Amino acid sequence: HALRRAGAKAGDDIWISGPLGDPRLALAGYRNELALDTCSLAAAAARMHAPTPRVSLGMALSEHRVAHAAIDISDGLVGDLGHILAASKVGATLDADALPAGPVLARQPQDLKRRFCAAGGDDYELCFTAPASAREAVIAAATRAATPVTRVGAIDAQAGLRLFDASGSALDLSLAGFDHFSGD
Repeated sequence: HALRRAGAKAGDDIWISGPLGDPRLALAGYRNELALDTCSLAAAAARMHAPTPRVSLGMALSEHRVAHAAIDISDGLVGDLGHILAASKVGATLDADALPAGPVLARQPQDLKRRFCAAGGDDYELCFTAPASAREAVIAAATRAATPVTRVGAIDAQAGLRLFDASGSALDLSLAGFDHFSGD
């Protein structure tokens, strides 16, 4: 039972494995976009240079037919979730403050955490959708795979992606997934 981009259904929860954003933080440090101390840069860069593929989680979700759709987060959550939304012909709401920030990024300002978690890239975590009724099964699959998961949003019928903060206020963030051909 292969997990594909198409298959997300209105009412599904959106889940993320592991933490996000530390690889993008390391890139910002390398590019001198922001100042990071040597230890923080090294810790953030470790996730960039040696990501943990979430194969066992994907297999557990697939074997037990828990997830409806899935994708790896290599080009940033917003961009990669966008592929699921397009292939499944659905939309989504995402709680930007629920996104699990990496340990180094977690110490940064809120705006930076939101941007780098939502659109950072090089995380190589999984984004997947599953029915709300399967929450216990998702947790069980994550436990079997020894991989943390976080519920971060919901699939809905209205096209597009809407971002909200923890209080439910709409966020107007200009975010895009990583573009391999932009020259950046």
